[in-house]
Amino acid sequence: MPDYQEMYYIMARASEKAIRLLIEAQQRYEALVIEENEPMQVLTSGQLENLEEVSR
Repeated sequence: MPDYQEMYYIMARASEKAIRLLIEAQQRYEALVIEENEPMQVLTSGQLENLEEVSR
């Protein structure tokens, strides 16, 4: 019989690791943006649609 408790703990630990990795990546990105001291570009929905069409 499978050890469901152990399976749950494995999944919970992997999920926590993934969340921490995403948070770290976001923090590193934000630090780079702040260091460059340039305003961030904001795309309108129309510009985003154009990018999606070009990338197809």
